[in-house]
Amino acid sequence: MATATNAQILTLSQWLSPAYPVGAFAYSHGLEAAADHGWVTDGTSLEAWLTELLKKGSGWCDSLFLAAAWRARDGEALAAIDASARAFAASKERLFETCQQGASFGRVTQTLWGGALSGLTYPVALGAASAANALPLELTQGMYLQGFLSNLIAAGQRLLPVGQTEGQQILQRLSARLPEVAAQTSDGDLDQLSATAFLADIAAMKHETQRSRIFRT
Repeated sequence: MATATNAQILTLSQWLSPAYPVGAFAYSHGLEAAADHGWVTDGTSLEAWLTELLKKGSGWCDSLFLAAAWRARDGEALAAIDASARAFAASKERLFETCQQGASFGRVTQTLWGGALSGLTYPVALGAASAANALPLELTQGMYLQGFLSNLIAAGQRLLPVGQTEGQQILQRLSARLPEVAAQTSDGDLDQLSATAFLADIAAMKHETQRSRIFRT
């Protein structure tokens, strides 16, 4: 991995900060339904759930889409990658989540940094913006995945008996896996797309008809 400059790190920190207005706090990625059905009940099961997403589910796939977008040769290639990202969303709510966050990210980032990011899913928009601003790919992937995990841990803390310290311990352990995931997906080869975290996908589907809920997905 190329050594990032302070300016590059600060840019990514801003983009992937909870304060950046993509509305990530409003989405649980199906975790709310998993908690409702008793599939995730505590910190241990939350960590296992997130590990599956990272290695075998949407975390892995998002990292591939981000890298593919970063490497896209032109707008036509980027549009094809985005179409694949939309097609690979496992449910209506998953598609809504990535489209809404992508639209919000694109709108703000275009205003501040320029570029053409409208109409893209979240990892594709981030990959395109990172490439346009000459930001390191694997650092972008790692920070994106850490933000993804951090947001779901925060959601878990609202849904489960998981305290602040335990949540940070989970994030610390999972973050140690991120360089490996980034390295394995950095070529952006979409032939590597594979998702076998089936219960997480089912949870996202069940959330669509869940009557009492606090998250949009």
